[in-house]
Amino acid sequence: MIVTLTLNPSLDRTIDIPELVRGEMVRAVATRLDPGGKGVNVARALAAHRQPTCAVIPRGGPEGRQLTELLEGEGIDVCAVPVTGHTRSNVSLVEPDGSVTKINEPGGELSPDDLERIVRAVLDTATTAEWVVASGSLPPGVPDTFYCDLGRRLTERGVRFAVDTSGPALTAALTAHPALVKPNRDELAEFAGFPIDSIGDAVRAATTMRAAGAGTVLASLGADGAVLVGWQGQQGTVEGVRYGDSPVDHGVSTVGAGDAMLAGFLAGGVTGVDPLVEALSWGAAAVRLPGSRMPGPRDVDRASVRVHASVDLTRAL
Repeated sequence: MIVTLTLNPSLDRTIDIPELVRGEMVRAVATRLDPGGKGVNVARALAAHRQPTCAVIPRGGPEGRQLTELLEGEGIDVCAVPVTGHTRSNVSLVEPDGSVTKINEPGGELSPDDLERIVRAVLDTATTAEWVVASGSLPPGVPDTFYCDLGRRLTERGVRFAVDTSGPALTAALTAHPALVKPNRDELAEFAGFPIDSIGDAVRAATTMRAAGAGTVLASLGADGAVLVGWQGQQGTVEGVRYGDSPVDHGVSTVGAGDAMLAGFLAGGVTGVDPLVEALSWGAAAVRLPGSRMPGPRDVDRASVRVHASVDLTRAL
């Protein structure tokens, strides 16, 4: 089983509009409501592929109850921890050319008591887990060291810990030596302190993350694919650097694509298939779907994935 933790989940409303015009009334063409938050999306993708998963989320107010109902409606095992704050609502305005204007609420504050209940729920749920994935931003009131502290406690119990966050929370989490970190290009550049203009830049930046404590780095590079640095294969050998991509001719929405990529990678590792192929195919499938829909088996096209036998570090991105 793979346990996901989303400290700042959301209700995500996606609204299709003809054109965004500031200061004017704009009539919606279509709308949909999905559960949101990075860890929530990972759990949704895993559940769509019938991979055992449990989503640990704080639940606050009527929005929190609605979020729980939506997740359970997708067949996801939910561990909802009652908290004093409210669950946030986000809005994405999508134009026909694929432009997305996203408005995210900050989310409700979590008190020390709330956080302790959440940690206890994760530790209790993780007793039979192969991975615990902590994803997304930290809501108000949560210290930057939260993921680090949780990761240390999980590692002490022999549970593999993956993290997908940014900024000070990511820097702190690396000191807990997570087994896997999944930055995107911007997060990779922010951590390393230089732009990611080539595969070599991505590998160099991922190497700095490994030096800071990460076991494996799966760096998503958007339309340019992904770089995998330091993955330990089935025979226990470190495979070094791998690079692959999965071209998408007609993308619909990039929302949640990185989360689908992470879910595919973890599912591949658990089921014994190539995790990089799964990561790339699931991520590309998410781009072809509207809003924050997560791909199921029928959406995934593994034949479109190209994992390159040799990595050209000079290749521009």
